[in-house]
Amino acid sequence: MAQQVSGRSRTWLWVVLAVVVVAGLFFVRSGEKRVTVRVAEVQRSTIDQRVSTNGKVVPTVDFQAHAPTGGEVKALYVSLNDTVKAGQPLLRLSDAQARKDVAAAEAGVASAEAQLDAMKKGGTQDERIAAKGDLESAELQQRQAAGSVAALEKLQAQGAASLNEVTSAKQRLAESTVKVNQLKTRQSDRYSTGDLQTQQAAVQQAQSSLDAARAELAAVDVKAPFGGTVYAIPVSQYDFVQAGDALLDVADLNKLEVLAYFDEPDVGKLANGQPVKIVWDAKPQSVWHGHVLESPTTIITYGTRNVGECLISVDDAHGDLLPNTNVTVTVTTMQHPDVLSIPREALHSDGSSNYVYRIVGDKLVKTPVQVGLINLTLVEITGGLSTGDKVALNATSEEDLKDGLPVKVEN
Repeated sequence: MAQQVSGRSRTWLWVVLAVVVVAGLFFVRSGEKRVTVRVAEVQRSTIDQRVSTNGKVVPTVDFQAHAPTGGEVKALYVSLNDTVKAGQPLLRLSDAQARKDVAAAEAGVASAEAQLDAMKKGGTQDERIAAKGDLESAELQQRQAAGSVAALEKLQAQGAASLNEVTSAKQRLAESTVKVNQLKTRQSDRYSTGDLQTQQAAVQQAQSSLDAARAELAAVDVKAPFGGTVYAIPVSQYDFVQAGDALLDVADLNKLEVLAYFDEPDVGKLANGQPVKIVWDAKPQSVWHGHVLESPTTIITYGTRNVGECLISVDDAHGDLLPNTNVTVTVTTMQHPDVLSIPREALHSDGSSNYVYRIVGDKLVKTPVQVGLINLTLVEITGGLSTGDKVALNATSEEDLKDGLPVKVEN
């Protein structure tokens, strides 16, 4: 009987000890400080990298009218933002100076052609008359010299004239003959082939000047070469403009591009075909889209920056984006769709190693991870976590996160 009582006592003793141990553990555990943390769930999403910069809108189909010559703006037929059709009159300049230039050019052509014609005929009419008179006079002298030679030769045969007299007469005949031949040659071939070619070139130059003058006369009536929108008119009716001054600009606002300037460190990330988002401060609610047409091929100095020029299409321009406006472009340089991701603030690094604090029960567990693409807000996880895992972002207090830290999740 005593042995039974002794066994029961030991049993109760172990029960009491177990209760004490459990109570102690509960007391200790309940006494531990639990840190409140913000958490995020590992989920699948699309992660991309982007670069942004400024740019200027440029029309691909653009007409800039310039004054062909100085004069007054006689008429202005359109207003800013007017839609015009191909061939529609836009502006008219005074044509007084242009008409004077045409008249002068026509006179130049006539003079050059007359000179060429005269050269082909051996000279002008006055020159030909003078040459004919010179030839007739020389021929007369030639006949007289021949007659003198004949007479003196007869006298010499009769002993009435000396040999010297006959020789002198023959010399005068030879000289007069040379002069006649020279005059005949000059009359028939006064100008060389080179002379004629030079004058022919002068005729062509005069004709080119006339064509240019006529083109300037036609250009005083400015017409739209294609359908589009008038987006700039720097002149007013009755203004006086100088040759070359800008008159107005017309563009097809459905066909635009952006010339963007990317800082040198970002140039290597760009490639043709990358998608682009375009925003304009004047219309903050609007967004346009495009793609990279020509990535930078060289670096230039733009103000105080070293940049690469990049040409970007505007794929959804519908007349609501204006030429020469300054815009902000954002190029998506890389994109990984449907990948595991966590907020960037959940990622920690120790040298080349990356890790997160995973929530396991009510404690933090330091978990190594492998990462892929990283942007300003998200990190691609390629290993170490699974969909649905929860990771700590930070504590709501100033407590540092560490492995094994007791935590509770912020509601």
